[in-house]
Amino acid sequence: MLTLENSKGFKVVLSPLGAGIISVFAPDKEGKFADVALGYPSQDNYLNDGPCMGKIPGRIAGRIAKGRFSLNGKEYQLCINNGPNHLHSGPEGYQNRIWNVVSATEKEVVFSLESPEGDCGYPCPLAVEARYSIDEEYNLRLEISAKITGETKESTIVNMTNHAYWNLAGHDSGSIRKHELQLPCSQYLPTDENLIPVGIAPVKGTAVDFLEHHEIGERIDDYDCLAVKYGKGYDGGWIIDAAVNSPLCIQDIDAPQEAWPKLTPGAILTDRASGRSLTVFTNQKAAIVYTGNYLSGCPKNKAGRGYDDNDGVAIECQNYPNAINMPEAPSSVLSPGKLYKNVMVFSFSTI
Repeated sequence: MLTLENSKGFKVVLSPLGAGIISVFAPDKEGKFADVALGYPSQDNYLNDGPCMGKIPGRIAGRIAKGRFSLNGKEYQLCINNGPNHLHSGPEGYQNRIWNVVSATEKEVVFSLESPEGDCGYPCPLAVEARYSIDEEYNLRLEISAKITGETKESTIVNMTNHAYWNLAGHDSGSIRKHELQLPCSQYLPTDENLIPVGIAPVKGTAVDFLEHHEIGERIDDYDCLAVKYGKGYDGGWIIDAAVNSPLCIQDIDAPQEAWPKLTPGAILTDRASGRSLTVFTNQKAAIVYTGNYLSGCPKNKAGRGYDDNDGVAIECQNYPNAINMPEAPSSVLSPGKLYKNVMVFSFSTI
């Protein structure tokens, strides 16, 4: 395990397995620190776990419909591991590998991974880096980058994120249904029953409208809303308003800083009882919110208690799921000479 810590006591524990977040210790309104990231007591528990707890799935996070896509004038068939679909690049995805530790200090840890041609069925060799850093406040920054290596002229697809689950009352505090969520997103991605996006729709008048703060539990059982029914809770994508017309997160390797998308708030999560709040800043187009609807039955938590459904919420900033097969989606295609970059800042504060 590797630990980041600042002079204020803000502490983050990381693991080379899946380049994952194990713990994040943040203060409440009285200045008391608690671990607000869900996790397990042993590194062995993280290998091939269903929730993908705290890790970086890749090279594609989320689902690809029927595991199929076309690129380079070819048809690619990936493994099917989630109903009829391909999820998080399958059991051999980056989340289940030991990443290399490039460097480690008290303020920054850099992981890397070499992904060969044909890895998990995807074209092109890929060099991946995950850089975690903290400052002297309560901000955890994660920058995931990837580029094609070798002499190939073909392209691949990339869409990565971090799959940490948050409970701002503390990792062993039970349900997050009382947490309040705000999403600066006036549109979302409705899906079919297999959670594959089928278009873009306004959130207004639906149970997925979080333009204003709402308790997560307020409408999480509103099965008249198909977006809730199909996921057994919230498990879908919201389009971040401020990012709709922003540049792509794939640019020329030597592109100037102004060519890249700027960081904007993608989600705000608040627990009024503890006073903790988490704002997720991102350069991505969408916020994927998953309210841990199938946590029951996964490995026991760091306190030895079995998790229940809705004990944590994941806020995964990324491209649209199944983007390669969705004409409306921002491109997920990475070509030689281009760089993919996903930047997220998990900013903790109190109210």
